[in-house]
Amino acid sequence: MAMTLKHVFFILALTCLIMTNIANATSRNDNLNNNIKPGNNLAARLEDSRSLTECWNALMELKLCSNEIIIFFLNGQADIGPDCCRTIDIITRNCWPTMLTSLGFTAEERNLLRGYCDASSAPSPGGPEVTYEPQTDNI
Repeated sequence: MAMTLKHVFFILALTCLIMTNIANATSRNDNLNNNIKPGNNLAARLEDSRSLTECWNALMELKLCSNEIIIFFLNGQADIGPDCCRTIDIITRNCWPTMLTSLGFTAEERNLLRGYCDASSAPSPGGPEVTYEPQTDNI
C-alpha cells in the first residue's frame, strides 16, 4: 500500500507540474502576442515592400530620364515627358525626397524639376509653351 501511495503522490505531483508549465506557456504566448508591434504583421510588411519596389523601379526609370533632365538644365528646353515627371514625383514625394540631391542635383534644381512637373501635369489654359533659362553661378 505504501508503494501505491507513492505512485499516486508521484502522478499527482507530475500532473501539477505539467499543468503549471502549460499555464505558464499559455501566459507567455499571450504576452508575446499582445506585445507584437503593429508594423510587425505580415500584411504591413508586404505593403511596405510593394512601396519599396515602386521606389526602386522609379529610381531605375530616372536613369532613362537623365537625357531629358540634362537637356532641361543645359538648354532650358521644357520637354520633360509625363513618364519622367511621374518618376520624379514618385521619388521626391513618396520615396526619398533628398534622392535627387544625393545623385548630384542641388536642392534648387530638385525644386525646379518638381515645379516644372507639377505645372506640366496641371491642365493648361492653352497658353504658350514655358521655357526655363538655365542658371549659371558666378564664381
